[in-house]
Amino acid sequence: MKRVVVTGLGMINSVGEDKETSFSAILDGKCGIKTIELFDISKFSVKIAGEIVGFNPKDFMDPKEVKKADRFIQLGIKAAKEAMDDADFSDDIDRERFGISSASGIGGLPNIEKNSIICATKGPRRISPFFIPSSLANMLGGFISIEHGLKGPNLSSVTACAAGTHAISEATKTIMLGGAEQMLVVGAESAICPAGIGGFASMKALSTNNENPQEASRPFDADRDGFVMGEGAGALVLEEYESAKARGAKIYAEIIGFGESGDAHHITNPIVNGPLRAMKSALKMAGNPKIDYINAHGTSTPANDKNETSAIKELFGGKEKCPPVSSIKGQIGHCLGAAGTIEAIASIMAMRDNKIPPTINYTTPDIDCDLDYVPNVAREAELNVVMSNSFGFGGTNGVLIFKKI
Repeated sequence: MKRVVVTGLGMINSVGEDKETSFSAILDGKCGIKTIELFDISKFSVKIAGEIVGFNPKDFMDPKEVKKADRFIQLGIKAAKEAMDDADFSDDIDRERFGISSASGIGGLPNIEKNSIICATKGPRRISPFFIPSSLANMLGGFISIEHGLKGPNLSSVTACAAGTHAISEATKTIMLGGAEQMLVVGAESAICPAGIGGFASMKALSTNNENPQEASRPFDADRDGFVMGEGAGALVLEEYESAKARGAKIYAEIIGFGESGDAHHITNPIVNGPLRAMKSALKMAGNPKIDYINAHGTSTPANDKNETSAIKELFGGKEKCPPVSSIKGQIGHCLGAAGTIEAIASIMAMRDNKIPPTINYTTPDIDCDLDYVPNVAREAELNVVMSNSFGFGGTNGVLIFKKI
């Protein structure tokens, strides 16, 4: 099968509106979690999130188009533009051989909520004609494919918090099997709205540390009390290796392995076997290389962090044999369906710079979470092969392995 490489990157999140600013802030341990400004939080038990403050889609979109696209699509358009510019294609590229693989866990939830209220209070005739097109998860790929003229496969993954990782896997498969020469992968999420915060809060999944938002997301720490919702987008340009080499493209990494599995256990509570099998599959496909770093799913929930730690230890045959592990969700929160793309980009940039992002807010060790989590301060290390994990509600798991070229 064909080799697949990464030649363009773009991301936006609560600590930066481009990849370099974001990654620098992540390495520095800066935190974008603060009191929510997007809606009135006075009646909510959870009042914090990794919100992108001051984001203005009119800076890069036609104002007439802004109202047609939900915020998650706007974020995705921003990240996609950066990735495409970064890949630096010539005008004569065959866009019928250039596809898109998009991802979102929830899609246009703010728009769904808004128009549901309008329907209930003002009647169905007042529903916006842009409601459906701006809310569908796959419209992320629809809008972006139109903007860049991408006429190849147009795919969409909606697999909760594993969606971004699965979108990368799907794009990789498409190129490996000859279905396209290039694929633009975009994962985006913006569910910081009353229904989103209220819904996750009712599940007791979110941190309620409203008084100390900068310390609320604390992956693997004994005092963690739930995840903090984030918003953002990540975009990657994937190419067939020979094609990228022929055009003299800048190559960030090669995708040498991916793994997917289902827990078949519980809709929200994870089990060790599911993530373990996904990691095993990715390692086997990659040829069982030495892993230098794992970017963990690391949500800051009691169940996930313990479960993921156990799976990693079983995979490598014990605590002493495990590579360094860290989670960037302390910095940007949990970006749901966009998490996999953003964290894949952070993994690739860590490998580029030979710097491991820290797990911030790690102050109290947990007896059940006893790996090297690179606490609080970034670490220099030679990184040649890295793994990125994503696990979602419904028991859906995705793992990626990248190699430096």
